[in-house]
Amino acid sequence: MNRGTGGGVVAAGFSLLFFTFLFGPLIIMVITAFNSSSFPRITPWECFTTDWFGVLFANDRLMSGLANSLVIAISVVVIAVPIGLAGALALSELGPRLRAALYTVLITPILIPGVVLGISTIVFWGAFGRSVGADYGSIFYNGMFLTLAGQVTFISAYAMLVFLARLQRFDPILTEAALDLGATPGQAFRKILLPFLWPAIGSAAFLTFLASFENYNTTVFTILSGNTFTTALASKVRHGTDPSLSALAVIIIGVTLIGAVVHEAHMRRKEVMRTGTAARSRIYGNPVLRTLVHPLTIFVILLGVAGFATYQGSQHDAGVCKQQILDDKRARQQELLEEQRRKMEAQQQNQAPASTAPVEAPMKANPSPFGGAFKPNGLKPGE
Repeated sequence: MNRGTGGGVVAAGFSLLFFTFLFGPLIIMVITAFNSSSFPRITPWECFTTDWFGVLFANDRLMSGLANSLVIAISVVVIAVPIGLAGALALSELGPRLRAALYTVLITPILIPGVVLGISTIVFWGAFGRSVGADYGSIFYNGMFLTLAGQVTFISAYAMLVFLARLQRFDPILTEAALDLGATPGQAFRKILLPFLWPAIGSAAFLTFLASFENYNTTVFTILSGNTFTTALASKVRHGTDPSLSALAVIIIGVTLIGAVVHEAHMRRKEVMRTGTAARSRIYGNPVLRTLVHPLTIFVILLGVAGFATYQGSQHDAGVCKQQILDDKRARQQELLEEQRRKMEAQQQNQAPASTAPVEAPMKANPSPFGGAFKPNGLKPGE
C-alpha cells in the first residue's frame, strides 16, 4: 500500500468517525422515537409505534410552553431587530474613538452570564414596580414581560452585529448622492439603504428568533411561575424522560431538513437567474424541470411527503404487538418466580438437622444486682 492510498484510508476513517460523532445521536433519537419501550433505547427492540408523537402533543405543559416561546420569540424579533439596526447605524455615523466606546457598551450584554441577566431583570423591574406603587398583579411582575425584557437586553446585540457586518460593504456615497439630488433622509433610507439591508434584516430576524426560542439561562429566572418550551423540557428531563422527547427531535429534524432543502433550491435558482445561465441550463431551460425545481414546488412536495408519512403512521396500530410483548414479560416473570421457588425448596431440604446437644439449665436469675443488700430487712448474718 503506497502513501497515497494509506492517506486516503486514514482520511476516510477520520471522516467516518467525525460524521458518526456528529449524526450518531440524532440517528439514535430518531430510532428510539418509534420503539414502544417506555425508556428511549434501540435494543432490545419491542414494537414499531407512533404513539409517542401523540404523547408529546398531549403534554399540556410542553404545548403551553411552546405557545409562550413562540409569542416571546416573535415579540423579541419585533423589538430587537429595530434596536440592533439603530445601534448599527449609530456606530456607522460616529468617529473612531466614540465608536469604540459605544461599541463596548452595546456589546457588553452578550458577555454577561445569562443567570446574572435573569436575576438583575427581576430585581430591576421589581424595584421599579414598587417605586411607582404597582401591585404584584401588574406587568412588572409578569413572567412573559420580564422574559421579553431580559432577552431583548442581549439579543439586540446579536442583531446589531449582523447589521454591522452588512454595513461594512455599503458605500455611503450612494446616500450622499441621493441627498444631493434632493431626497430627504427618510427617502434615502427607504430607497437606498433599506433595500441593501434586506438580507441582513432577514438574517437578524432569524437569528434573534432562534436565540430567544432556545434561551434557558435567562428565561428560567424571568419566567417566574410560568414556563417556556425550554424550561418545560428541562423540567421533564429532570423528572424522568421518555421517547416523546425523541419524537420531538424527529419533528425538529424534519422541519430543519425541509427548510434546508427549500433554502438550497432557492439559492441555486437565485444564482442561476443572477448569472443569466438559465437558458443554457438543462434543468432551468426546460419548463417542466424548471417548475419541478422551483422552491415552492419542492416545499409542497416535501410537505406532502411529510403529511403522507404522518397519516400512515397514525393508522398503524401496535396494540397486538404490545400485548404480545406484555404476555412474554409476564410469562418470563412467572418462570423466574417458579425457578426461585424451586431453589428455596431445595435449599430447605439440604439444610442440616437441628443440633440435639443437651442444653444446660439456665442459672437462677438474681433478683437484685446488689445481692439483696437493699431488702427491707437488709442482709442476715452469714449471707
